[in-house]
Amino acid sequence: MAYSFFQSSRSRRNGALHNLETSIEDQIEALRDELAELTHVLGKTSRRRGETLRSQASAGYEDILGRSEDLLNELQQRYLRSAGEVRNTVRRHPLATVGAAAAFGLLVAMLARR
Repeated sequence: MAYSFFQSSRSRRNGALHNLETSIEDQIEALRDELAELTHVLGKTSRRRGETLRSQASAGYEDILGRSEDLLNELQQRYLRSAGEVRNTVRRHPLATVGAAAAFGLLVAMLARR
């Protein structure tokens, strides 16, 4: 009789432990599933955000490229206009141009000596 009493007590304990183990395993499995879902959602969100940032950067790059080309064209036009003005000034005032060039040369020579 004592044997059956201990046996039933052990099986109750073993049954309780088994239920506890099963419960813990179920919780771990649920956590794994939730973690996998969270990883999937984060990956999808990160991918979308990356694509959005990439398209914004591309649009910004195209805008900057267009502006820089416009600025370069404007600078080239100004350079050509200035070169034409200098050429016309030299033709109208040749002696003043030679004097200005000589004065500039003297100034550079004086600064170079120091």
